[in-house]
Amino acid sequence: MINGRSNPAKYTEMSQLPQQMVLFEHWDRAAEEEAGDERNRVAVGGESDDMLIPFAFEETLCRDVGQGLVPPSIHLWSHQGGVALGLRDSKLPYAGVAMRRLEEQGIRTAVRHSGGAAVPLDEGVINLSLILPKTRGKLDFHDDFRLMASLITEAVAISHPLAAAQIKAGEITHSYCPGDFDLAIGGRKFCGIAQRRQSHAYFVHAFIVVSGSGQQRGELIRRFYQDAACGEVGLSYPDVWPETIAGLQELGGPDTTEVFASALQQVLTNRGIHVKSAAVLTKETGYTLGYKDIRVLEAAQKLRERYA
Repeated sequence: MINGRSNPAKYTEMSQLPQQMVLFEHWDRAAEEEAGDERNRVAVGGESDDMLIPFAFEETLCRDVGQGLVPPSIHLWSHQGGVALGLRDSKLPYAGVAMRRLEEQGIRTAVRHSGGAAVPLDEGVINLSLILPKTRGKLDFHDDFRLMASLITEAVAISHPLAAAQIKAGEITHSYCPGDFDLAIGGRKFCGIAQRRQSHAYFVHAFIVVSGSGQQRGELIRRFYQDAACGEVGLSYPDVWPETIAGLQELGGPDTTEVFASALQQVLTNRGIHVKSAAVLTKETGYTLGYKDIRVLEAAQKLRERYA
């Protein structure tokens, strides 16, 4: 059921993760510089300020997973502050003006290639992607959305079981980037899920609002649409009501991205999934991929040319 009356944690049997996976992490926290390559974490700087870099990284990693160069993977990341737009958002009559106004405020913008509409990304939002090879037989994207929803619910339950028990899946009307698999507590959305497919692999992506004000983020996106439409009628875009958005911290759940990320890794362990770091993979196989990799930078440029 995706009508908001069922708990997504019940869907774990619908789709299974591979038993061996690799974890890539890119956090926007200056303190992560001290961790260095040992934990494959990077602080934002240089090219990684570009909003398209995380999406280009996943595009490149997904291609490598499809070619069998790297095992199925997980990507956890955050960004210092930006708005990722959907393709339809970029076609609004004054989208360019609205994007420039955000940039003037120090808020980076980009048009992403996965499904959905505009979402804000900042240090309090954790982005989780599952990068998986395509298998023979029927692929039902709903199964993968249910799998993602169940992982998120189980991660919340590690530290805040009462909050997890209240999570419902179903579209939250008047939220930003509304979809059938919005995750909410008490009717207030904290997570959205999207997917992108390539020829031999695909990724399922979730943005999870953990800390900070959901209403402020909703107001940011509401103003973007106001500027991008500039009063023209007959346009199709989300009618955002800021009060429909909240962070997990505001909803009785985890209060930092660190707590959520740690809980997620515990969930994977509980499921019997062996997760190795990207640094360990490099030592074992020589495979390496980072935000400053030339292939990632070239992919970002192609995304910019194609979708901007």
